[in-house]
Amino acid sequence: MASILDEYEDSLSRSAVLQPGCPSVGIPHSGYVNAQLEKEVPIFTRQRIDFTPSERITSLVVSCNQLCMSLGKDTLLRIDLGKANEPNHMELGRKDDAKVHKMFLDPTGSHLLIALSSTEVLYVNRNGQKVRPLARWKGQLVESVGWNKALGTESSTGPILVGTAQGQIFEAELSASEGGLFGPAPDLYFRPLYVLNEEGGPAPVCSLEAERGPEGRGFVIATTRQRLFQFIGRAAEGAEAQGFSGLFAAYTDHPPPFREFPSSLGYSELAFYTPKLRSAPRAFAWMMGDGVLYGSLDCGRPDSLLSEERVWEYPEGVGPGASPPLAIVLTQFHFLLLLADRVEAVCTLTGQVVLRDHFLEKFGPLKHMVKDSSTGHLWAHTERAVFRYQVQREARDVWRTYLDMNRFDLAKEYCRERPDCLDTVLAREADFCFRQHRYLESARCYALTQSYFEEIALKFLEAHQEEALAEFLQRKLASLKPAERTQATLLTAWLTELYLSRLGALQGDPEALNLYRETRERFRAFLSSPRHKEWLFASRASIHELLASHGDTEHMVYFAVIMQDYERVVAYHCQHEAYEEALAVLARHRDPQLFYKFSPILIRHIPRQLVDAWIELGSRLDARQLIPALVNYSQGGEAQQVSQAIRYMEFCVNVLGETDQAIHNYLLSLYARGQPASLLAYLEQAGASPHRVHYDLKYALRLCAEHGHHHACVHVYKVLELYEEAVDLALQVDVDLAKQCADLPEEDEELRKKLWLKIARHVVQEEEDVQTAMACLASCPLLKIEDVLPFFPDFVTIDHFKEAICSSLKAYNHHIQELQREMEEATASAQRIRRDLQELRGRYGTVEPQDKCATCDFPLLNRPFYLFLCGHMFHADCLLQAVRPGLPAYKQARLEELQRKLGAAPPPAKGSARAKEAEGGAATGGPSREQLKADLDELVAAECVYCGELMIRSIDRPFIDPQRYEEEHLSWL
Repeated sequence: MASILDEYEDSLSRSAVLQPGCPSVGIPHSGYVNAQLEKEVPIFTRQRIDFTPSERITSLVVSCNQLCMSLGKDTLLRIDLGKANEPNHMELGRKDDAKVHKMFLDPTGSHLLIALSSTEVLYVNRNGQKVRPLARWKGQLVESVGWNKALGTESSTGPILVGTAQGQIFEAELSASEGGLFGPAPDLYFRPLYVLNEEGGPAPVCSLEAERGPEGRGFVIATTRQRLFQFIGRAAEGAEAQGFSGLFAAYTDHPPPFREFPSSLGYSELAFYTPKLRSAPRAFAWMMGDGVLYGSLDCGRPDSLLSEERVWEYPEGVGPGASPPLAIVLTQFHFLLLLADRVEAVCTLTGQVVLRDHFLEKFGPLKHMVKDSSTGHLWAHTERAVFRYQVQREARDVWRTYLDMNRFDLAKEYCRERPDCLDTVLAREADFCFRQHRYLESARCYALTQSYFEEIALKFLEAHQEEALAEFLQRKLASLKPAERTQATLLTAWLTELYLSRLGALQGDPEALNLYRETRERFRAFLSSPRHKEWLFASRASIHELLASHGDTEHMVYFAVIMQDYERVVAYHCQHEAYEEALAVLARHRDPQLFYKFSPILIRHIPRQLVDAWIELGSRLDARQLIPALVNYSQGGEAQQVSQAIRYMEFCVNVLGETDQAIHNYLLSLYARGQPASLLAYLEQAGASPHRVHYDLKYALRLCAEHGHHHACVHVYKVLELYEEAVDLALQVDVDLAKQCADLPEEDEELRKKLWLKIARHVVQEEEDVQTAMACLASCPLLKIEDVLPFFPDFVTIDHFKEAICSSLKAYNHHIQELQREMEEATASAQRIRRDLQELRGRYGTVEPQDKCATCDFPLLNRPFYLFLCGHMFHADCLLQAVRPGLPAYKQARLEELQRKLGAAPPPAKGSARAKEAEGGAATGGPSREQLKADLDELVAAECVYCGELMIRSIDRPFIDPQRYEEEHLSWL
C-alpha cells in the first residue's frame, strides 16, 4: 500500500474556497495604501489521500492524530498520522456475517470501540495488538459514546456513557490492562442509567456528550431523532470515580429538559466546537430534521447549557425530502454538512452557504465525516477514497461579518492584527455612535482612527457637541508622538479654550451648578494628567495667556502649581496682598531662589513669619543674599524692624556658624543702631585675636565711634593691639578699664610701663588725688615712686610720699641683699667646680684582656676603643655606628666631614723631622690630625651612648626596626 499523508497532488483533487467575504486588501484610507497585502489561500482546502484500500471502507474515525478505518468486515487499519509510513493491519477474527456498525475513538486516540451489527462490541487499545470482545456489552447495538474528557487516560477511559439503539444510556469503564488467560476483562463494569423516550416510546440515542463544569458540576447532552436532552447536576464530593449515576439519579422522578423538533431524518448528530484539547466546548450544532440548531455552550448557567440558540434551515436541496445530510462537523465559524455527493459549509454567523464542494462519481457516494479536535482537520470518506480538509485562517474575514452586524467589539477582536481592517471597524463604529447621538463614544472611536482630523472636528462643531469635541481632542493629544510638538501645542490651546468657554457659560447659571463642577473637575483632570504633562509644560505660556484672557485666576494658580511654576503663584498672591498664602507656597516648596526674589516684598508686611520661615530652612538659604531685603526693611529704624533683622542674623551666627564677614559686619551695624547693650557682648564673645574674629575690625571701630560706643571702641583697639589708643580712650570712660588695657602687652615691659605712666599722669593731673595715685603705683610693679614724682605739683609735701619712699628704699635694700647672696653662691659653685676638675685629672679605668665591646660582644683590645666613667666600653667604630642615628642632621653632616678630613690627613710621623713637618702643616692653617680626632671624640664620645641623653631621647624608638619586624617575627616561629 502506498504511503499515506505524503505530499500528494491528485488531478482529481481540488480546493474548496470560501466564497463570500472581502479579499484581504488595504482599505483606501488616510495612512494606508490600497494594495494587495498577501496572497489569499482558501479557508477550506480538500486533499485526497494517496491511498487505495484493498477492500471497501465501512467506517472511519480520527482522534489525536490517530486514524482508524474498517475495511470490509474483518480488517482494521490503524495509522499514526505522525508515522504515516507505518500502518498497522489487524484482523477482527469474525467468521459470521456481522458487519461493522459504527466505530468510536476516545479523545486521547487510545481506546477504540467497534460496534458490530450483531450487537457485539470489540475493544482495541492503541498500544495493543489484540481485539478483545466486551462480554458485558453483548446484546446492545451501540449508537453513541460519551467519552470522559476529564478522567480519560491512555490506560483507562474512566467512567463513560454508552447510548444504544434501544434508547438506553449505560455507564461503563474500560481498562487497557491485559492479563493472562484468566486476567481481568477490559470492561470493568456496564450498568444502565437512564432510558430516553420520544412520543412513541424509547428512541435510539443518536449522540452523547459529557462535560464537567466549574465547582464540580456535570453536564450531559443526549439526542434522539427529534429531541435534545440536558442532564445537569453536581457530582458527590470526592467521588469522581462514582461516575454519572448521581447525575442521572436526579431525573428519576421527572424527565430532563429537552428541545423537540417534529420533523425527522430518522437520525440526528451532535457536534461540538472545542478551541483546545481538554478545554470546555464553546459551541454546538445539532443536525436534525428541521435544520441545524446552533448555539453557544455556557457551563456557568444553572438551568441550561444552551444559549443564543438559533435554527439554521438547510440550504436549498438539502433536507429530509431531498438530499438528506449524512453527518455534521463544527468549526469556529462554520458547520459543514456531508451529503452523498458534496460537502456544504454554512457560516454560523449569517447562515449563508459559503462552500459547495462536489465529489466525482467515480469515488462513490460519501459515507461519513469526522473532525480531529487536536489538529482541526476534517476527514471524509467514501467506500474507495479518503479525503482531508484543512482549515486555514478561518477567522480572517469574520470581522467584516461582525461589522455588518454592528457587533463592533467582536469585529475589533478578529482584526486586531490587521491595522487597515481595524481602522475600518473603528470608523464604522464611530459613525454608528454618532448617528445614535452617543457623541462621547463616537469621539473616542474617531480618535483611534486615521480619519481626517478636520472633518471629525467639523462634525462635532456642526452638531454643537463641544464636550465630545474636547474628548476627541484630548485623546488625539494623548496619541501624539514626541516629535509632533506643533500639533500638541495647538491641541492643548484648543482644549483649554473649549474648557474655559464652557466654564464661563456655566458659571453664572445657578441651575447648572453640578454641571459646572463636573466640567471644572474634568478641566483640572486635563491640566493635571500625567499623559499630557509634557505637552502642557511646552505650552504653558500660551495656556497662561488664555487663562488670563478669561480672567480665571483660580485655574491660573492651579495650573502654575501643577507646572511647578511657583514663581507665578507667589507673584499672584503678592499682587492680591495675600502675603501669608504666598509665604505658605514658599515654605511648602522650599525653593531658595524664590525666597531671594520675594523676601523684599514679604518682609515689609509679615516680617516675623518670614524670618520664621528663613530659620526653618536653615542652611539651605544663603544669608548674604537676604541681606538686601533686611537692609531695605530696617532702614526705617523702628525697634521691631531692627529686632527681626537681628534675630535672623543671630541665628546665622550662633546656630549656623556663619563666618562670612558681610554677615558679621551687618550684625554689628544692627547692634550699634538698635541694641547697644548686645554690641559689647558680641565683641567679647568673638574673642581678642585679630586673626580669629569674623568682622572687619576697622569697620567695627568706625561704626562704634560714630555711634559713641566707647567701651566697644576700647575692645576693638585691644583686638587691634593699639594699646596706647585703647588706654587713652579708656581713660575718658573708666580708669579701671584703662588699667586692664595697660596690662595686656605682657611681653613688652617698656610699653606696659609707658601705659601705666599715662594712667598715673591722668590720675595725678586730672583727678589730683595723691591716694589714688599711690594706689595706681601699687597696682603696677613696674612703676617706682621716682617715675611718678614729676607728675605732682611743686606744692605737694614729702609727707604725702613718705610711705611710698620708704617702701621703695626697702625694695632696693632687699634687692641688694639678693644680689649679694647670689654672688656668694656663685663663688662657692666656682670653687667646687675647680675641685672636681682637679679630681677628674687623677681618675683612671682598667681594661682586662677578657673585656668585650658592649655592642658587638667581641674582645675590646683587638681594635681602638673608648672607656666611659660609667664602665661601658665600646670599639671606636661600634660606638660611631651606635651614636650616628641619634645625632641631629647638622651633627651627622659634621661627623662625615671630620671622617673625610681625618682620612685625607697624613699619618703621624715617627721622627722629629716629621713632627716639625706636621707642625708646619698645622701652622699653614689646616687642622692637625690630633685636632680632628679631638673634634671627632667631642661628637662621638661626649657621653656614653647607653647612659647619656642620647638614650633618653631614643625612648620612643621601637626595639625592633619596623622594616625588619616581619623578618624578626618569622624567626621566632
